[in-house]
Amino acid sequence: MKTLTGPFTQILPFTGLPLKGPLKDSQLQIINNGWVLSNNGRIVTIGTLERLRKDHPSAQINEITGDNVLLPGFIDCHTHICFAGNRANDYALRSSGKSYTEIAKSGGGIWDTVTQTRAASEATLTELLVKRADRHLSDGVTIIEVKSGYGLSVEQELKQLRAIKEASYKTKATLIPTCLAAHILPKDFEGTRSAYLDDILQNLLPIVKKENLANRVDIFIEDGAFKTDQALSFLDKAKRLGFDVTVHADQFSTGGSAVAVEIGAVSADHLEASKDKEIKLLAKSDTVAVALPGASLGLGMQYAPARKLLNAGACLAIASDWNPGSAPMGDLLMQAAVLGAAEKLTAAEVFAGLTSRAAHALRLTNRGTLATGAPAVMQAYPCSDYREILYNQGKLRSQILY
Repeated sequence: MKTLTGPFTQILPFTGLPLKGPLKDSQLQIINNGWVLSNNGRIVTIGTLERLRKDHPSAQINEITGDNVLLPGFIDCHTHICFAGNRANDYALRSSGKSYTEIAKSGGGIWDTVTQTRAASEATLTELLVKRADRHLSDGVTIIEVKSGYGLSVEQELKQLRAIKEASYKTKATLIPTCLAAHILPKDFEGTRSAYLDDILQNLLPIVKKENLANRVDIFIEDGAFKTDQALSFLDKAKRLGFDVTVHADQFSTGGSAVAVEIGAVSADHLEASKDKEIKLLAKSDTVAVALPGASLGLGMQYAPARKLLNAGACLAIASDWNPGSAPMGDLLMQAAVLGAAEKLTAAEVFAGLTSRAAHALRLTNRGTLATGAPAVMQAYPCSDYREILYNQGKLRSQILY
């Protein structure tokens, strides 16, 4: 059924923008007092009521009252929201001066969440994930990447990935699963890091592929996780199995982004430690640079060099890294607004990083825009000027429109 939805004080479709490099607000297409024509859940066109009504006289009217700015739904291209328990103790220890490494060595960190997640049933994980996805959706995030990585065994990783798949049927948000079995070396694995990665390749990923549980594989490259040579070999073999690959890169030390570029990863995420060398590598590549301001806020550390990445010509996406340890808040819009203020990003750069460029980080076509043929999943903010959205730093909440 054809439906005309509007009027909107401003419509920002985020079409026609370059994929890489800096953006000026003047490059944004803004349609004033526009309406959206959709048919069977897909956008047909955007225009004035008079023209659309004339061309489509039988279309049903869905009238929106008051001033509203219409945007595509946001895309969070990096989260860890399939987990059980919490790490409030970690947060308190960090705030009192303990380092990330010290907390992990004392029994906290990722392994603490692994223990709590392993103890939860698949049904419990599904229920918890649906609640978090629905909360994200209520904040305007319509597409959510969700990683495993808190199981760290074949059985437990499959439990997580199956919970993500089941949750996708129970929320209106679109969930994109990623296998992060290569998060850290599990404490109960009797073998080397390389042997553990081989175990994932031989015994886990074939089942993931067979059950269609994920088309993406991630690895954490750090001194306390996996080395660059191990990651290169692992990612190359994962690609040969038919997976897209992404990398946790340059969070505390450099090296991961170079691996991401060399292997042709879809994205390199974190980048807080990236320097000029890494920035140039990413800018010359097709790998999307993903900034995670939630982790910077949670850990009290510097942001990814978003301004430098854009000026160098990189494609920059912005994601929440919502997880129980380093980024427990999960408020994507607030985090993006704060990152924009800290790194001097234009509104166009921030919003593209949450929509069209974030879609590219997940290899999603026809998403993150209000283009003809795109799903009519939109969000309307109660204001008259799109700049008010970031100005309110996450306090202005949207209405999701389907």
